[in-house]
Amino acid sequence: MGAGHGGPLGAGYVAGSGPVHRLEPHVKLVAVLGFAVVVVATPVHAGWAWAAYAGYLALVLGAAAVAGVGPRRLVRGLAVEVPFVLFALLLPVVARGPRVDVGGVSLSVSGLTAAGGLLAKATLSVLAATVLAATTEPRALLRGLERLRLPALLVQILGFTIRYADVVAGELQRMRVARESRGFRGRHLGALRVLGPAAGSLFIRSYERGERVHLAMLSRGYTGRVPAGPAADVPVGDWLAALALPLGAGAVLASGLLLG
Repeated sequence: MGAGHGGPLGAGYVAGSGPVHRLEPHVKLVAVLGFAVVVVATPVHAGWAWAAYAGYLALVLGAAAVAGVGPRRLVRGLAVEVPFVLFALLLPVVARGPRVDVGGVSLSVSGLTAAGGLLAKATLSVLAATVLAATTEPRALLRGLERLRLPALLVQILGFTIRYADVVAGELQRMRVARESRGFRGRHLGALRVLGPAAGSLFIRSYERGERVHLAMLSRGYTGRVPAGPAADVPVGDWLAALALPLGAGAVLASGLLLG
C-alpha cells in the first residue's frame, strides 16, 4: 500500500507545502466536520440564512486561498454534488403549501426555500471537503481516520479501496483496448452480449486478486490489524489554525441567531 496514487482516487490531491498542507490530517478532518455541522445547523427558513451562507462561503474560499487551491479545482470538486442538485430540483414540484408560478410551472414556496437551503449547504460542505482532499494525500486521510478512532476494519477497507481501485481501473482500460482492437464498438444494444461477460470476467479477476492479496498478507503475519507508526503530538497552534474555519462559521451562526 505504499505506492503512489496517480489514478482516479489520488488525482484530487494538489501537491504543496503551505500551512494547510502541513497540518495533521486528523486535525483537518475535525475542522471540516465541524464546519459542515455548523452549516447544516443553520435554519433554512430564517430570514438571515442567506447572509449566513455568504459568510460561510467567504470563510471556505479564504481557507482555499490560504491552501493554494484554485477555482478550477474547487469547481471540479462540485461534481459530487449532482445527486443533491437532482433531488433539490424535485422539492419545489412535490412539496405542499402555498404555490407560485415560475415560467408557467406551479412550484411550492416552501419547496423552493428548502431546495435553495439544501443546495447552499451541500455546496458549502463539498467545497470544504474539496479543500481537505486537495491538501491531504489519501493515505494521510486514512491515518487521520485512525487517529480519530474510526474502526480499524473500516479504515483497512477504505485503504484497500484506494489502493486497488486504480489496479481495477487499469484492468478495465486494458480490456477496453483489447475489445476495440478487435473492432468492437458499443453503439447498440447488441453490445451488451459482449459487455456482460466482460463485466463478469472483471469481477472474477478482481475477486481472485483479492484472495491472493489476503493469502499474501496472512503469510506475512497479518492478524486483522495493519501496524501503524507512533502518533506525533499536535501543537496547540496547529489546532487553533485548523479550527479557525469551524469557529468562524460558529460565530456567523451565533450572530444570526442573536441578531436575526
